[in-house]
Amino acid sequence: MEELTLVSHHQRPLKPLVEAALKNELRLVQTGIQRSQQKLHDFETRYDLSTSDFLRRFESDQLEETLEFAEWIGEFRLLTRLLEKSRVLQEVRFAD
Repeated sequence: MEELTLVSHHQRPLKPLVEAALKNELRLVQTGIQRSQQKLHDFETRYDLSTSDFLRRFESDQLEETLEFAEWIGEFRLLTRLLEKSRVLQEVRFAD
């Protein structure tokens, strides 16, 4: 478990500011997840291939390397990072 202590010299309470910032960041991450999922869906539709099957075939050299395939892989990696970031943000709790 990671613990963080924030200190401010201002009188304004920090907790509401930090909570709002975290909620906003989570909203942005979730928007990114939706966009990334849509892009992956577009690739899957265009090539009539699931992302998992594409990755398996690409990694076993059954598909040639193209710029579009590099984008597909990049989009999958981006989605993976965004999902992890979303999980971390959703699990943040404030100690009282």
